[in-house]
Amino acid sequence: MTDAIQETAEGFDALKGLGTVAEAVVAEPQIDALGRSYSTGKRKNAIARVWVKRGTGKITVNGKEL
Repeated sequence: MTDAIQETAEGFDALKGLGTVAEAVVAEPQIDALGRSYSTGKRKNAIARVWVKRGTGKITVNGKEL
């Protein structure tokens, strides 16, 4: 693990001189033994859970085709 350099700034004008933030780490999808990948989406109090797998492109939600 590398040593992180911490910089501080006082005021918005001082922020211009600070270094850039490291790029975000993109998580690789984890595929189970059945070839599926799981994900969860959230907004306010709603939660969407989805299993995605390779197929024909047919989309079915709650037993109904789109």
